[in-house]
Amino acid sequence: MAKLGLVHYNFPGSLEGFLDYAADTGFDYVEILASDLWGKDMNYDEAIEHTGRVKAMLDARALKVSALAAQNDFLVTSVEAMDFQVERLKKVSRLAEIVGTRILRVDGGWAKEGVAKEQWMDLMIEGFGKCRDFIEQEDFQLALDNHGLVTNDADLQLALFDAVGSKNLGANLDTMNYRWAGHSLEAVNGFYEKIGPHVLHVHMKDGRNSFSDYEGTALGEGEIDLEWAVECLKKVDYQGVWCVEYEGKTDSREGYRKGLDWLRKHLV
Repeated sequence: MAKLGLVHYNFPGSLEGFLDYAADTGFDYVEILASDLWGKDMNYDEAIEHTGRVKAMLDARALKVSALAAQNDFLVTSVEAMDFQVERLKKVSRLAEIVGTRILRVDGGWAKEGVAKEQWMDLMIEGFGKCRDFIEQEDFQLALDNHGLVTNDADLQLALFDAVGSKNLGANLDTMNYRWAGHSLEAVNGFYEKIGPHVLHVHMKDGRNSFSDYEGTALGEGEIDLEWAVECLKKVDYQGVWCVEYEGKTDSREGYRKGLDWLRKHLV
């Protein structure tokens, strides 16, 4: 039976309300955020204690964590900032372990003043390279997301994987995001095939158009060939969680419910 999950990102209200909705609606898995476990006003010891409480909340609802969004950023301007990001990612990995997952959805980083585009790849290679021994020894898996403007290209992701050279670095596939970044629908379908063998975690998302013209929809109501995405992942025997994400403007709870219905219909 397929593993069906729900992404906390973009869900309104509290974490507890999100978990209640996920359990009541019929999801078995959730993806949560590092900030759900380690608030900005917490030190690390406090974060560990709070993470234990979150784990109890999950257990009370019979929910499992598919992945933890690490919220890291390797596009930094100094050696000290890079070392901080690497050590933070290691600490966040320990929090992921407490809530029962060894998959972290990671970012390459975010475009910013002081970091030229020509530096992006080298900085990402450096950051993930510094994490390589840790994730391999501890058997954590880093799923690089295809979102934003930095890593929203399957060819770039594959080049980064080759350069880092770790079996524990793979992809989080968001089915809408390649299209959001301006790639044609034909190119998007090709990306699904290319990235498929490297996918560790999936966000099922639909919509139309790119950049400022982007319009989020429920699964099956946009222009994305979701059935082809599913086929590409089945071809490589993807065994992970299929997480629903919704960015439409109408009621989000209805959008997530429609997403769950679509997955139940198509993942047979």
